[in-house]
Amino acid sequence: MLSIDLGSGGPLRRRTLLRIGSSAAAILTASGLPWLEASSLLDAQRLRDRSVIFLFMHGGPSQYETFDPKMEAPSHIRSATGAIATKIPGIYFGSTFHQLAQRADLFSTVRSFVPGDANHDIKPIVSSASFRCSLGSIYSRVAGAVRPETAIPTAALIHPRSVQPEAGPMITEFGNLAASGDLGAQYAPFIPGAGAGLQEDMQLHLPLERLADRRSLLEQLDQQRRRIESTSASETETLRAQAFDALVKEVSQAFDLRRESADTLARFDTGPLVRPDQIRTQWNNHKHYADHAANLGKLLLLARRLCEQGCGFVTVTTSFVWDMHADVNNAPMQEGMRYVGAPFDHAVSALIDDLQERGLSEKIMLVCCGEMGRTPSLNAAGGRDHWGNLGPLMIYGGGTRGGQVIGQSSHDGGQPASDPIRIPDLMATLYDKLLDVNAVRLDTSLPRPVLDLLGSGKPIAGL
Repeated sequence: MLSIDLGSGGPLRRRTLLRIGSSAAAILTASGLPWLEASSLLDAQRLRDRSVIFLFMHGGPSQYETFDPKMEAPSHIRSATGAIATKIPGIYFGSTFHQLAQRADLFSTVRSFVPGDANHDIKPIVSSASFRCSLGSIYSRVAGAVRPETAIPTAALIHPRSVQPEAGPMITEFGNLAASGDLGAQYAPFIPGAGAGLQEDMQLHLPLERLADRRSLLEQLDQQRRRIESTSASETETLRAQAFDALVKEVSQAFDLRRESADTLARFDTGPLVRPDQIRTQWNNHKHYADHAANLGKLLLLARRLCEQGCGFVTVTTSFVWDMHADVNNAPMQEGMRYVGAPFDHAVSALIDDLQERGLSEKIMLVCCGEMGRTPSLNAAGGRDHWGNLGPLMIYGGGTRGGQVIGQSSHDGGQPASDPIRIPDLMATLYDKLLDVNAVRLDTSLPRPVLDLLGSGKPIAGL
């Protein structure tokens, strides 16, 4: 059963939705209207056949214990977890990433990425401080809120409750990962709720404004359909019902992990790596660590499924787990990387292998970074504190070159030693792979902040 959670208004079931008419996109396909063909042609002129999975490492991952261990530096600076040789001669990662080290020729890392400040926020995946809008919403504004061919949303935001009802809520204290700002709620990413993909009752969070927008679209489609002389009123209702049934089936299947093989589910399963009883409860974030370990692999598998169905921008977040101060809330670096880094290493490696085997490495780009990096020195308790001058960045697929180490960091790993890569450059890299930016910028119907954003940075050289 598919339901739509409207917040205070309660869920709407399939039959109610049928009466409201949010099956517009599926009706378009079923009707075979010439308007759909023209729309698809227009999209093809400015949309590349690619998707992005943005894995947001909330809390601020350390550059030292991930992709730039600095083992030649003094003990208070270099990786607390040691280092491991990668498949690229002379390049080392933090030792927790033993699986990624063996796949280093397939993705690229950036060692001169400058997040910009040391604040806990969501700055890598919002367009700017003045135009608070998620990158997924920007993509939806250009591409349209749904794919006409499949009715899949063009942007989605998934978190542990998307695959496990018992998981904790998504962290919103430091910003709204689904912000659509002045673009309007109809362009906000879909957020699958508790039980999506696991239970018969799949729940999607849909703002009332978005529902009204779909109703307006349906009315326009009805006008088009009435121009087709061979279609009577009764046949129209039958067509609508058939199209909606197809819509429900196809969209709900995209969210249903049970449709994957047992081998694939096992490959992505990060749960056995860190059991809840292995996480010390002295840390206030122990529940977040458990949710991260149990669900990260499933979330990346779900992201791949959504991209296969046409979702263009999938943001993945677990929780506030990369903040390793070694204080009352957070574990120190060595222990924290066992809880957080090991599931990350396994899940991201599983996704890379899966995309390689399915021939999707060109069509799906994976981006992994957080809102900041970590201090060059370990603190007295064995943790690292906030640092905005440098942070880790990893990019795989989507037409980029693998096996690259872009930029260099200073001896202590705290500053870029080559031209810095900043957040606008990361955004430019993503949109360059998703869109024909030059064609999009000629579209005067798009809001000026969107057009300005698309010209604000330069794609990362070397990718």
